Amino acid sequence: MPGPEADLALLVEAAQVAGDIARTHFRRDPEIWTKGDDSPVTEADIAIDRVLRTDLLAARPDYGWLSEETEDDAARLRSERVFIVDPIDGTRAFIDGQTSFAHSIAIAEAGEIVAGVVYLPMKDKLYAAARGSGCTLNGQAVRASSVEDERGARILATKPNVQPKHWPGGVPPFERVYRPSLAYRMALVAEGHFDGMVTFRDTWEWDIAAGVILVQEAGGAVTDGRGETVWFNAPVPQAAGVMAGPATLHRTLLRRRMGV
Repeated sequence: MPGPEADLALLVEAAQVAGDIARTHFRRDPEIWTKGDDSPVTEADIAIDRVLRTDLLAARPDYGWLSEETEDDAARLRSERVFIVDPIDGTRAFIDGQTSFAHSIAIAEAGEIVAGVVYLPMKDKLYAAARGSGCTLNGQAVRASSVEDERGARILATKPNVQPKHWPGGVPPFERVYRPSLAYRMALVAEGHFDGMVTFRDTWEWDIAAGVILVQEAGGAVTDGRGETVWFNAPVPQAAGVMAGPATLHRTLLRRRMGV
C-alpha cells in the first residue's frame, strides 16, 4: 500500500486538475441546481467530482470514496483507506465570483486523515500535508500561530457561533473574522494567518478532512465542538462542529465552550 507521501503527491496532482476545471467555469455563468438541503451545486462541482472520482480510483482502486457530490455507498466502510472529497468547498462564493472557494481532498486510514490538500486555484494557494511530514503552502513549510491568549486572538467564525448559548463559560474576547469555505478557514489557521477557527454546527467530513491534517501537521490542535477527537469515514459522515488552533489557545476556548 502506498505511503502518505505517495498519496499526497497523488492528491496534489488531482487538486491541480480540479483547479483547471474550475477555471473554465469561473465567472462564466455556470449552470446551477438546488439540492435537497437547499444548498447550490454547479456544473463545475459535478464535473470536478466526476473527473476526480475516475482518476483517483483508477490510481487507487482499493480505496473507498466519499464525496459531497457522489451518492454515498456503504462499501466505503469496508475500505482501509478512503478518499474524502469536496469538489468545491464554498460553492456559493464560486457562484458569486469570489475567489475564496477551495478544492478539498483527503485520505483517511482507519478513521484518521493521513494526507490532505486544500487548493484555491484563483488565489494560487496550495496547502498540503501528510502524516509526519509537516504542512506546506506552495511547497514552503508553514506553522500555526503561537498565540496563547484568547484576548485579541483572531478567530475565524460566523456570527451565530459567537452567540452566548454556545459559550457557557462566557463568550471569549477574541476578534471574530470571516472567510468563506471551512477548508480555507482551516488552511488559514495552519498557515498562522489567523489564530483559530470554530464552528458548532454539525459539519460534513468532506468540509474538514483535509483541513484537519493541515492544522495538525502545522503544530495546531483540532477537536470537534465538544473537545472530542474527530474520526472519519463514519457511517453518518458528520462531526459535531470543529475547533482548531494552537494547543494552549484551543484549551482556553474549549474551557469557555464547556463552561469549566
